[in-house]
Amino acid sequence: MLQLRDSVDGSGEAALMVPAAEADVPFTPPGDLSPSSSSLPPRQTLRPLSVRNPTRGGRLKEYFVFRPGTIEQAVNEIRVVVLPTEDGEVQSVWLLTEIDHWNNEKERLVLITDWSLLICKYDFISLQCQQVTRILLNAVDTISIGEFEFPPKSLNKREGIGVRIQWDKQSRASFINRWNPWSSNVPYATFTEHPMADADEKIASLCQLENFKTQLIQAVKKAHKECPLPGRANGVLVLERPLLIETYLGLMSFINNEAKLGYSMTRGKIGF
Repeated sequence: MLQLRDSVDGSGEAALMVPAAEADVPFTPPGDLSPSSSSLPPRQTLRPLSVRNPTRGGRLKEYFVFRPGTIEQAVNEIRVVVLPTEDGEVQSVWLLTEIDHWNNEKERLVLITDWSLLICKYDFISLQCQQVTRILLNAVDTISIGEFEFPPKSLNKREGIGVRIQWDKQSRASFINRWNPWSSNVPYATFTEHPMADADEKIASLCQLENFKTQLIQAVKKAHKECPLPGRANGVLVLERPLLIETYLGLMSFINNEAKLGYSMTRGKIGF
């Protein structure tokens, strides 16, 4: 805004006043800037802009398994451990979540072959297969489908539906193995859907628990028929019943599952 005021010398002429905030500033070409004439520090550190997307599509990028080409490379590497004489041909590949006897979630690649079920612990960050558990299909005697069930006083429960595979005619682990959170000597394996099963259309077919259950039952029945175990009754029992997980306090599984430590994910500057 322009303002008029009387001159101080009383000449009666009006003087034109320009506020300091609107005064003209001489233009300095970029090449003429010097440290003395610029208010910017001589050295600056620029950081990339980080924008968190809380939607499922945004969270999908946090899982290494959903990055382009990762699942294909993992499957190709795991096929190397398949033994044609013991396992036969690979029939299907699945991306599921295994739930151990202490209610800990673990990201797993599961392969159904002619004669075996292969449960693979795969590091999708370093792209390395760390462990493979082989279960003979003709040793599977019970497949249970149902909701998860916990003791009445359990403090850490979960919802949802799972599939439990039991073998060697054992329904429970021994007392020592049952109360050892790191024990792998448990005569069953429990699976549920991956938490991002429906977030990526390209991989959604690998995460469908219902389709996995159907193909597993067919493969087990076929193995019992074509390769029966001598000296024992063959056949598989398919049940619809609750899946009991005997945890009470569940502090360790609560931390593990809330932080998603069982999945290959980005965690700031650290990935597990």
